[in-house]
Amino acid sequence: MTSAATAAKRHTVLDSPYGPLTLVADDGVLCGLYMTEQRHRPPEESFGVGDDTLFAETEEQLKAYFAGELKAFTLELRLHGTPFQRGVWEQLARIPYGETRSYGDLADALGNPKASRAVGLANGKNPVGIIVPCHRVVGSDGSLTGYGGGLERKQRLLDFERGTALF
Repeated sequence: MTSAATAAKRHTVLDSPYGPLTLVADDGVLCGLYMTEQRHRPPEESFGVGDDTLFAETEEQLKAYFAGELKAFTLELRLHGTPFQRGVWEQLARIPYGETRSYGDLADALGNPKASRAVGLANGKNPVGIIVPCHRVVGSDGSLTGYGGGLERKQRLLDFERGTALF
């Protein structure tokens, strides 16, 4: 049985240098970008297949990003989460292309320096990876820490943005 909340959700799968990406829209607005085997990925049967035009702008911007031509996305997003999670995701979107921040840096930016663990949990629930760049968050010592798409993908995305990727 499909609920009214999921009836308007549509998806498509886009090939990328980092594997297939499942794009999800809610009433025509992007609300999800999921990698294969990603934690917190909704079941695909919870939404229908979108038409070719629904995701055209998202696909265009992602292709430009993967070509190294786009440094910041300008897509309309509908992010479902708690106020704290949405605050973390807003901070993620402010991390410049090719740079990283620690969980503690984000907690400080939110005015709650003791919230790094909560920031990490919110970071992990980011529904639009790559576009809201949760891959740019590292441990306080600069080490790679958890990433819903896998640490290998995280390293590859960081290397790509720094211009050191080996394809």
